Amino acid sequence: MTGTNIAFTLGTCIAFMALVGWISWMKTRGSAETKDGYFLAGRGLGATFIAGSLLLTNLSAEQLIGLNGSAYGYNLSSMGWEVTAAVATIAMALIFLPRYLAGAFTTLPQFLGDRFDPVVRRMSVVLFMLGYGLVTIPSVLYSGSLAVIAFFDVPELTGLGNFEALVVTVIAIGGIGAIYAIFGGLRAVAVSDTLNGVGLLIIGIAVPVFGLIALGGGDFGAGLATLGSEHTEKLNAIGDANAPTPFGTLFTGMIVANLFYWCTNQYVIQRTLGAQSLAEGQKGVLLSGFFKIMVPFLMMIPGVIAFHMYGPGLGTIDEAYPRLIRDVLPLWMSGFFLAVLLGAVFSSFNSLLNSAATLFSLDVYGPARQSVNGALPSDAELVRVAKIASVVIALFSFVVAPLLWFSPEGLWQIIRIFTGFYNIPTVVIVIVGLFTARVPALGAKIVIVFHVIAYGLLRFAFDDVVTIHFLHQYAILFVIEVGIMLACGWLAPRKTPWQFTRNEQVDLTPWPFARPLAVTLFSCVVATYLLFSPLGAASPQGPSLTFAMLVGALIAGNIALWALSLRRAGSKAGQSA
Repeated sequence: MTGTNIAFTLGTCIAFMALVGWISWMKTRGSAETKDGYFLAGRGLGATFIAGSLLLTNLSAEQLIGLNGSAYGYNLSSMGWEVTAAVATIAMALIFLPRYLAGAFTTLPQFLGDRFDPVVRRMSVVLFMLGYGLVTIPSVLYSGSLAVIAFFDVPELTGLGNFEALVVTVIAIGGIGAIYAIFGGLRAVAVSDTLNGVGLLIIGIAVPVFGLIALGGGDFGAGLATLGSEHTEKLNAIGDANAPTPFGTLFTGMIVANLFYWCTNQYVIQRTLGAQSLAEGQKGVLLSGFFKIMVPFLMMIPGVIAFHMYGPGLGTIDEAYPRLIRDVLPLWMSGFFLAVLLGAVFSSFNSLLNSAATLFSLDVYGPARQSVNGALPSDAELVRVAKIASVVIALFSFVVAPLLWFSPEGLWQIIRIFTGFYNIPTVVIVIVGLFTARVPALGAKIVIVFHVIAYGLLRFAFDDVVTIHFLHQYAILFVIEVGIMLACGWLAPRKTPWQFTRNEQVDLTPWPFARPLAVTLFSCVVATYLLFSPLGAASPQGPSLTFAMLVGALIAGNIALWALSLRRAGSKAGQSA
């Protein structure tokens, strides 16, 4: 890039980021002084901000590169992580969220303390804080910085060495991202996420469009025809045993992993806990599910286009998306793309930072002060402690993130599997806790200890012996641990059944169209897999008659369902009038 091009890119990037920052400040000023205001956005988030924040919290720079790289090097099987997440958003909207909001919980450990005992609460906080502080937050900074360096060749632009450029990028990204989390609280995070999410959708649509135009020699239609007729095996999402994501794992451990992430992971569910009503929360969560359906079209098809344009000869599969961006994206969009890329990294980082500070302030500092003084700290004190904790965690992550440079293979392996140490027991404890009344705290404690030991042995001591895919291992451990908790409930039940204590802080009237929309969302999941299968686009002969009949049946079923739902809603409205 020439000096003029660099100046233009940086100028437009800074302009868009300044716009996002200004709007976020206008929307949040004076609203982060109380506990609910800082940690839950004053319980005033609407559906749009919830969906936007969920989208940007979930999608980051490494996914832009990784998903497209997987599509370039293999096929679309890795879309399983994204598309099937929509099923978990249905569970969140219809099952988990109504119970979370009815209890007015701020953190998941707070619920576990209410359901079991303070020891279970502290154990869950330890698992989350270790995961966030030692692995998740530094890895987001590290991978995001690598993405920025890959797209814009920071060492060449700055004259710094590769490691020095990494350190500077980590500090720059982390410092700017921390500002939203530290000074604005959850509302600032949600607002900035939503604005950046709009940018991500624009870029997500623009890249495959420009890519298809380039593939077709200037003709979008010709590029689309090439995509659908040549190397159609790249469009197959039904992965075999050797694929990055075998199809069978979608029905075992993938379910458990998605339930954890979308229904019990603090840094994801915190924005839903700030919903202004149950109806708004359900709308936002389900809308985020539809965004997940779009991921293969926006973040994997460009990888397939890259394969058509460059063949299999790139140095690594992760070069596919950056190369495509440099070749097809117009210069006038480069600054906007950089701003969106940084926004995606900021979102994951500041969401994690905000949630880690929330956990420390409300589940560590607050109970500790209460045990000493006999009363909870004031809202102002909790917010002040959260801000201090955010600064400390951010500075710690600035130190840890660059260290991943020196041992990438071993540490990346740990990063990939580390969430397995706490995701399965968390899901087990929450599900059993919500739907049983007699299972004691002892069951939760045994499950946490058992899982850490068993999973550690499977992943490190017997990794070469046990050849079962790690997602299948998730499912096996899930079944065993549910059995342990139910056995504890049978052998040593609570003396008095647990009763859910309602603490309604918002309107808990369900959205009347939540269930039909959930059915439509699930139908979209099925239709997407039909499209990217040998029955659909992955066939050299094109979509088959069976594909058309199955999709037609899905459409007809949904039309009938919505007609019935709208009629019932109309009759209820007439009765109430």
